[in-house]
Amino acid sequence: MNHYNPVPDMPEESAVPASPSPEGHDEALDIAFAVPQTHRLRMTTDLAGPQFAVLEQLLAIDVAPGTSAKVLLWVDAEVAAAGDFPLRLSQRLASSDAINLVAPMMEVQGGEAVKNSEVVLRQMLSQINDHDLDRRSTIIVVGGGAVLDAAGFAAAIAHRGIRLIRVPTTVLAQADSGVGVKNAINYFGKKNWIGTFAVPWAVINDASVLLTLPDRDFRSGFTEAVKVSLLKDAAGFEWLHHHADQIRARDSRSCRVAIRESCVHHLRHITQGGDPFEMLEARPLDFGHWSAHRLEPLTGYRLRHGEAVGIGVAIDCLYSSLVLGFPTHAAEKVIDCLRRLGVPLWDQAIDPVDRLFQGLEEFRQHLGGRLTITMLRDIGDPVDVHEIDTNAMAKAIQQLRGMAGASAG
Repeated sequence: MNHYNPVPDMPEESAVPASPSPEGHDEALDIAFAVPQTHRLRMTTDLAGPQFAVLEQLLAIDVAPGTSAKVLLWVDAEVAAAGDFPLRLSQRLASSDAINLVAPMMEVQGGEAVKNSEVVLRQMLSQINDHDLDRRSTIIVVGGGAVLDAAGFAAAIAHRGIRLIRVPTTVLAQADSGVGVKNAINYFGKKNWIGTFAVPWAVINDASVLLTLPDRDFRSGFTEAVKVSLLKDAAGFEWLHHHADQIRARDSRSCRVAIRESCVHHLRHITQGGDPFEMLEARPLDFGHWSAHRLEPLTGYRLRHGEAVGIGVAIDCLYSSLVLGFPTHAAEKVIDCLRRLGVPLWDQAIDPVDRLFQGLEEFRQHLGGRLTITMLRDIGDPVDVHEIDTNAMAKAIQQLRGMAGASAG
C-alpha cells in the first residue's frame, strides 16, 4: 500500500493560535493538512477464474461484519462483445455469498463517444440512485480508458464519492490512465473539460482481458509506456526500444514487463510525486499531450488516444532537439521505437499547423495560469518550459513529416 503526503508535517504551534485574537481584530488562519489515501493495485491473469478471490478481498475491506458488499457492474459493450470475461465475472459476483450484485451487468457504450455527451453519464447516475448505492457500496467498471473516465466521473459525483474498482481492458488503460486519479467527460468540443480527481478504491490489471484486443488498439497503448520511460527511466526506454519488435508481435512476456513498468512509474508519480491532483504548474505525465489532445477532436476521434500521443511525443522530441539540446540521435531512436511498435507517426489533420497550435492555448487554460509544457534535455531529464517557439515547432513537425514518409494532405 502506498500513501501520499502532499504537505510536510506542521509544528502544532504553527497550525493553531496559542490564544484567541483580541476582540475587534481580523483573524487569518491557514492550516495545511493531508488527506490519507490508499491506491490499491492488483495484477492478475484471470480475475473471472481462479483469481476471483482477489476481487472478493478488495470488496470486503471496511465492510461491516455480517453484511455483504453492495455492487454494481458496468462493462464496456465492445469488451462484452469480444469475449466471455465480463459474463464470467458477472456470474462469479452473483454466486458469491459475500457480494450483493444488486442489478444485472450493465453494458456501456465504448470508445470516446461515451464521453462526448451526458447521455451515458445520466444513465449511470440513475442506476446508482435506483439501487440505493451509498458510500460503502462499490461500482466495478470493466472497459477501456473512455469508459473508465465516464464511470469514474459518475462514481465520484454520486454522494460525493462511491467506491470504484477499475478493471482496465486496454493496454493504454492498464499502463497509464487506469491507475490515474482523473475522471472526466468531454464538453464544449474539448477533451476532459468536466471532471474530477478521485483515487479509485482499487485497480486490477488482468492479463486475460487483453487477448481479444485488435492489433491497432494493442500496439497504440504502448506509446504511454514510451512516454513515461522518456521522462523517468533511460534504461527502461532502452529496454523498450530493444524489445519493440517483440511487443508489436504481442510476445506475452515482453508485453507484461512493459505494461507493469509503465504502470509502476505512473503509480509512483501519483503517490510519491507530491502533486497527485495537479495543483502545481507542471504536468510531466502530459509530455506530448498538448498536440495529442488537439489532434483527437481534429480527427473526429478517428485517431486513438495512444496514436495521438505517439505523434505528440515524436513532435516534442524533435522540438526538444532543436531548442533544448535533446540529442538528435535520441530523438531519432524515439521515432524508430514508435515506428517499430507499429503506431502512426503522421496524420493529415496535423496540417494546417496553426490549427494544431490552438492546442497550446487549450492546454494553458486547462492547467490555469501560465503555459507549462514538459520537454526533454535528455532521456530521463525532463524540463518545464513556459514559452514555445512556434517557428521551431513548425520545423519539428515538418521534420516528422519527412521521417514518417508522409506527404502534406
